[in-house]
Amino acid sequence: MNDSGPAHKKRLSTAQRLLRLIGSVIDPRAYLHALKLINYYNYSHVAPLRRMKLGSGARISPNAVFSNPERIEAGRSMILGARCHLWAGPRTGRIVIGDNVLFGPDVMVTAAGYRFNDGAPVTAQAMDEADVVIGNDVWLATRVIILPGARIGDGAIIGAGAIVTGAIPPFSIAVGAPARVIGTRQQQ
Repeated sequence: MNDSGPAHKKRLSTAQRLLRLIGSVIDPRAYLHALKLINYYNYSHVAPLRRMKLGSGARISPNAVFSNPERIEAGRSMILGARCHLWAGPRTGRIVIGDNVLFGPDVMVTAAGYRFNDGAPVTAQAMDEADVVIGNDVWLATRVIILPGARIGDGAIIGAGAIVTGAIPPFSIAVGAPARVIGTRQQQ
């Protein structure tokens, strides 16, 4: 280990930055990568939106990702935050979302999960599917994970980073991994 003092980030001169720019503009790999990004965006966001059942007034972040959208339905005025993933099951697992549901950034909802004791590799194993139901007026904070079979009652709030594996009663406030109820929200 060399203890010759603190490390500093190398700063490029204007000429070096200009050469880097020219190199990236003429590099065909950049254009091939752009095509891959367009393809990904189309099959993960644009095309699935046409196959989902969405209520009026839905606001969906342009970088949300959907899988098996024909089994995803959402009520009125859903707000789906940045980088959210809604993955319905490949055969039967549905995601049903009520009215006025707010998804914070990076929320993951999945209605299917791989088995893990059927051999290897894990990606070749069958998946277990179960519907996910999210009630009306629910807030899912940043980085919440909702797993197959979860049921979240009307008016519930799920705190940041929580993992919901079962039922959350209406107007509950739940946090943790797995999510547990720590309070209730006043009904209005």
